[in-house]
Amino acid sequence: MRRAAPALAADVLCVLVFVLVGRSSHREALTLPGVAQTAWPFLVGLGAGWLLAGAAARGRPQSLRGGLVVWAVTVGAGMALRALAGQGTEPAFVLVAAVVLGALLLGWRAATAAVVRARTGTDRQSGRTGRAGIPS
Repeated sequence: MRRAAPALAADVLCVLVFVLVGRSSHREALTLPGVAQTAWPFLVGLGAGWLLAGAAARGRPQSLRGGLVVWAVTVGAGMALRALAGQGTEPAFVLVAAVVLGALLLGWRAATAAVVRARTGTDRQSGRTGRAGIPS
């Protein structure tokens, strides 16, 4: 888990950036209660995504493949929890959330994998991984 902790922290940061930018763009207050109300469904979804990705991606939710699971579960569970809590789940919001969270959650993984490949000479076709453990 120690190797995965920075990746989990990066994912939490991605969700918080999504929430802060979204609330700001809608001129909603950036208070702790307001941010928490918006963030909690996605953070719970993120936690569930990490658990499922750990099983689906050979115990590596920080990998790009694991990130696909994390992203899908974060958005799906986040929207389900928002609906249960009486928060908005308009189609436009679901689409924006899916695109933005996908760009954030998958983007840092893709960038990290590219850097590791460049530094270690990891070959995408061989499937070898670099020192950071991020598969190509």
